[in-house]
Amino acid sequence: MSNTQDRVHLKARKVSFSWEDTPLHWVPGDPFTTHTINVLHLLLPAGERWFVHVYKQVLPYIRDERLREDVIGFIGQEAMHSQAHDEVLPHLRDQGLDPTPYTAQVDWLFEKLLGDRTLPPGRARRWWLMERVALIAAIEHYTAFLGDWVLNAEELDRRGADPTMLDLLRWHGAEEVEHRSVAFDLFMHVDGSYRRRVRTWATAFTALVFLWQRGARFFMENDPTLVDGRATFRDFYLRGRRGTLPTTGDMLRSIPRYLSHAYHPSQEGCTEQAVAYLASSPAATAAEKAGETAAEKGAA
Repeated sequence: MSNTQDRVHLKARKVSFSWEDTPLHWVPGDPFTTHTINVLHLLLPAGERWFVHVYKQVLPYIRDERLREDVIGFIGQEAMHSQAHDEVLPHLRDQGLDPTPYTAQVDWLFEKLLGDRTLPPGRARRWWLMERVALIAAIEHYTAFLGDWVLNAEELDRRGADPTMLDLLRWHGAEEVEHRSVAFDLFMHVDGSYRRRVRTWATAFTALVFLWQRGARFFMENDPTLVDGRATFRDFYLRGRRGTLPTTGDMLRSIPRYLSHAYHPSQEGCTEQAVAYLASSPAATAAEKAGETAAEKGAA
């Protein structure tokens, strides 16, 4: 179940962002860092719509009301994440970087390869649902890892990263830390097989590495301002050393933590830090005020 010490009421914050003043290379002078992080905008809209779709199917299997409440809050937050990242794509297109060839492949992955299958009711259909629930738990381990990283990535501030993009990333990252236990708790509640956890982790990790390097390469090769743009592992390693991307070592050390029999996501990140950022985020606070205003008008 959700760690009671870290438990918060999960709610979707209806944020909005304005991108007209955000430059193509929103980390000044560093297109590689910019585009490596921009891969989030390619993967997350389809991926998080898929999360929501799968979780709506698993709701009838939940026998714990507190967990059900957490899952419903998770669904609301993930739907908002998908929308917020999706809204960055027209901005990239306006700057001469059309992501459609890549996002079409990502859509196929989540909608077709990982989508619903024509299976008879019973064991086969439940097996496919549990596989996808376990995949989401593995992916959420990494979204929480990245959320914790971006909340602490002070080097991005020092290098003058665009404040609107930073707020999007940190708002999203803070909510990933805030709800980091939900996917794992749900998996343990409806299935909990260690063999399935290991198998789906291997699938998720391999897919994420593959998709991320392809996405970074796509952006670098199609960036209209670059000549012979490239994306290499050495570039990633060096940016990790500088602090503008996660370090390779930190990413590798996250693997045995997830595969440990004693693992629980509450051991990752800090709820208090996440909640504190959400209380100061320009987009989140604006959404809160808009909600309060709408409530006051409704009560009048």
